[in-house]
Amino acid sequence: MTFEEFIQKWFTDYANVNLQPKTLLEYKRLLERISPALGHIRLIYIQPTHLTAFYNNLREDGIRQDGKQGGLSEKTILHHHRLISSILTSALQWGFILNNPALRVKAPKIAKKEARHYNIEEVEYILNLIEHEPIKYRTMVILAIYGGMREGELTALTWSDIEFDKCLIRIDKSLQHLPGRETFVKSTKTENTRVISIPPSVIELLKEYKKWQNAEKLSQGNLWNKTDCLFTGVNGGHIFPSTISKWFLKFIRRHNQSIMGDNTIREEDKELYLIREVNFHGLRHTSATLLISQNVDVSTVSKRLGHARTSTTMDIYSHSLQKSDTAAADKLENLFNKSNKNKEQR
Repeated sequence: MTFEEFIQKWFTDYANVNLQPKTLLEYKRLLERISPALGHIRLIYIQPTHLTAFYNNLREDGIRQDGKQGGLSEKTILHHHRLISSILTSALQWGFILNNPALRVKAPKIAKKEARHYNIEEVEYILNLIEHEPIKYRTMVILAIYGGMREGELTALTWSDIEFDKCLIRIDKSLQHLPGRETFVKSTKTENTRVISIPPSVIELLKEYKKWQNAEKLSQGNLWNKTDCLFTGVNGGHIFPSTISKWFLKFIRRHNQSIMGDNTIREEDKELYLIREVNFHGLRHTSATLLISQNVDVSTVSKRLGHARTSTTMDIYSHSLQKSDTAAADKLENLFNKSNKNKEQR
């Protein structure tokens, strides 16, 4: 059996049954490079040298499909490696091979980067600016900041997920869209329901937004789809998942253009009024980073974000945790320095 033949078996017997549609699509895209390079090799003959040569090829200039110079990023190459390793692990477990050659290959290393996010001052600035924006988008941005939800989780929310009297939101599903397929709702990434608290001010905004949505229903009449969706399209059906991401980017650019064209602001001061282009997912990182900066324990942050393991949170927000740890050390130093100064004064 060749590697390509086993890949097809793996898809039929495992992937198509157990994996989510979006994951399947991503794997098929990765296999567009993997299969032509390694698919012809007999499964039992695949060696670490084959995989190493393949990864090196992915680093070569001209391999990118977008026409940009240079090879693929180490992160993308790591995705290829993890998929190959996963498939070969199944081959090992099913008795087709005696060992997994991918485990004897040094995985591509990715330089850790701090997740892009806004600081407290920037969030306050954005919250002031969106007061003048449509209430639907304002509500989505504020929920993202206060709730740290993923884009799909936010757009999948229903009114029955909101407990107004207890200031709670239940998150147990995600809205997705794949090419050639209608928008659909699936379980959350970790398939675990989580319930998070939100402040009363956000609950009041949701009540205001619900009144606005009810008015929209009346104006649409029979054209309105009878759904329980929190955020909808014009006809009451599911909003397109990426709608808020596109709107948020346009909001930033629209604001920045207005600042640059404002003759009442001195040129040297305009940069102070600009908003950095952080994508909508960055609001999730912002929520987590701000909580960590306020000394909220990692376990609580992890549960709010819906991470399966606390280690995932610690890995993603290692930079913020380090800053928090440094601040803790400074507080101890100030504490004892203050104590010593008091002794000297005596």
